[in-house]
Amino acid sequence: MNTSVRIETINEDHHDNGSTQVFGFWIYILQDLFLFATLFANFAVFSSTYDGGAAGKDFINLPFVMVETFLLLFSSISCGFAMVNLQTNNLQGTRLSLQITFILGLAFVGMEVYEFMHLIHQGVIPSVSTYWSAFFVLVATHGVHVIAGLIWMMCMFVHLSRYKLSRDNRIRMACLSLFWHFLDIVWIGVFTVVYLLGAL
Repeated sequence: MNTSVRIETINEDHHDNGSTQVFGFWIYILQDLFLFATLFANFAVFSSTYDGGAAGKDFINLPFVMVETFLLLFSSISCGFAMVNLQTNNLQGTRLSLQITFILGLAFVGMEVYEFMHLIHQGVIPSVSTYWSAFFVLVATHGVHVIAGLIWMMCMFVHLSRYKLSRDNRIRMACLSLFWHFLDIVWIGVFTVVYLLGAL
């Protein structure tokens, strides 16, 4: 009887720990949301302040950015498939979907780095105007978050190889999925406010 009570208590503790971790990560996401909201507000204030320098619409390559956007959106879909496979205890499917997510995310970062290098080569740097300062800070901050997500995925490859679909790995995957979908939502805002409206 005492053994049964002890086992139930341990199970409840594990459940509470997992719920607490996910809840704590939601708080982090909320903090990140405030960060990006501040950067969006900053960009909105300086969106027409070129200080005599180059205008955004003169350098925005909308088709190029649309490819970036589709890469990130498809990576969000593959991340969703990873969670579906996780729920059905399909380790190989989880790994494959996560690998696809990683490749798409890496391609996105590569295109973003190329875009920055192209702008810098054209003489467009943050010090040119407050517009470009706001542009680089907002887009680069999102890019750094994507890189952090890719590093997280690399860590998950190791964890999945060593511990398979353990309880801790399920919690890590749940937080990773939440983080990645959040970045996709933020990018939709970046694409709309910075690129789409900027090109017009």
